[in-house]
Amino acid sequence: MVVNASGDFNDKNWTVCDTTASSPFYGDCYTEYDDNTFNDLEQMTTSTDGGLTWGAPLPTGNKPHGIGGQPLVQPNGTVIVPYNGFRGSGGFTVAAFTSANGGASWGPSSTVSPVHFHHAAGGIRDSIPLPSAEIDAAGKVYVAWQDCRFEQKCAASDLVVSTSTDGVSWPDPVRIPIDPVGSGVDHFFPGLAVDRSTSGSTAHLALIYYYYPVSSCTSSTCQLDVGFTSSTDGGATWAAATPIAGPMSLSWLPNTTQGTMVGDYMSTSFSGGRAYPAFAVATAPSGSVFNEAIYTVAGGLAP
Repeated sequence: MVVNASGDFNDKNWTVCDTTASSPFYGDCYTEYDDNTFNDLEQMTTSTDGGLTWGAPLPTGNKPHGIGGQPLVQPNGTVIVPYNGFRGSGGFTVAAFTSANGGASWGPSSTVSPVHFHHAAGGIRDSIPLPSAEIDAAGKVYVAWQDCRFEQKCAASDLVVSTSTDGVSWPDPVRIPIDPVGSGVDHFFPGLAVDRSTSGSTAHLALIYYYYPVSSCTSSTCQLDVGFTSSTDGGATWAAATPIAGPMSLSWLPNTTQGTMVGDYMSTSFSGGRAYPAFAVATAPSGSVFNEAIYTVAGGLAP
């Protein structure tokens, strides 16, 4: 646990800067984090000098508790922050809040969707279904997360996506058809990217994820793989899945008090029209020394 000078444990920060020259807040940067000292209170702080100095932290309008927010800036300067929120009985929800005044204040949270959560097998650390969020050139926000609502008895997780143009209204999530319903494949830890030179019905999306080919495995039999899929029509259809790494045994991963851990956030970014995922890959340890590193795909992947 790392605490700041005030003694607070600030967790899972994510930063974005306004890069639209016509925006009234061009050049401002925004950081989201949760203050674990106060039961994961959602906090935002703003920089008006490109990150050199930062303003006082501010909560949102209804002071929600959550984790894993990812701020995004629309071309008009509005900031939309999807995050994982907490609800009763240990459940989760994907929610979002916004600011239209350059982070001077933050509105109350809006619900994107409740999360139907399935723990992956084998004791891997997946205790919170962190969302992955991105934005297209027109300011449409895409949020993806793992969800088991489409599977009988929530026996495995699919990846789902919802979208919004204002951060307030969100349609029901749509299942990303990586594998057929009932296949027994378990999908988790998504990392979504949107090509910001594209938008609308021709937006290019790329999605990295981890998966178990057989969801009903054990700590000794689970095989962890990395997969990739993409869309060139704003998520209306998706390409056939491509395996890009694995299989990995869970015994190759570092063990924590919350289970074996491959990472919290997964990430994918576009550059030059190609997608570059960042993902952890482990091989068998050398004695007591782990052999794990972060990789991408040389030359990127075409959407």
